[in-house]
Amino acid sequence: MATPPVLHRTLTIERQYPHSPARVFRAFADPKQKLRWFAGGEGVVVEDYALDFVDGGFERTRFRHGDGAPATNDCLYFQILENERIVYAFHIAYGGQALTSSLSTIELIPEGDGTLLRLVEHIAYLNGTEHHDQRIEGTRGLLDRLGADLDLPT
Repeated sequence: MATPPVLHRTLTIERQYPHSPARVFRAFADPKQKLRWFAGGEGVVVEDYALDFVDGGFERTRFRHGDGAPATNDCLYFQILENERIVYAFHIAYGGQALTSSLSTIELIPEGDGTLLRLVEHIAYLNGTEHHDQRIEGTRGLLDRLGADLDLPT
């Protein structure tokens, strides 16, 4: 069987939140808060989650969608500038099969009393198929969940 080609795509998504960059940054840095909006969700069973949010640190999520195959998301943080920027790479596998590897940057830009979040992700689809529309939809969904979580009382 031939090795499937790697397909490359880039996505950029911007979101405005009526919260300070410091508040948005904390949602990424605090393990309990990050677990709540990032790793959980309807029908998702989180089997293991760990976050070491420092330069050179890692984030690991082991989960399933309902009774589905196990999925993994392994992340390495390269640069964290408090309240400003997060640069990281992550790898997603499903059922033991590599799906994607990505290099991403999140910028937190002050705008009035709120924050413009700019996410740029360079994606390598590793199994010869790309589900770019689904990736964009999923990422938008995560940023929606982040926004809802930011609106909760602190």
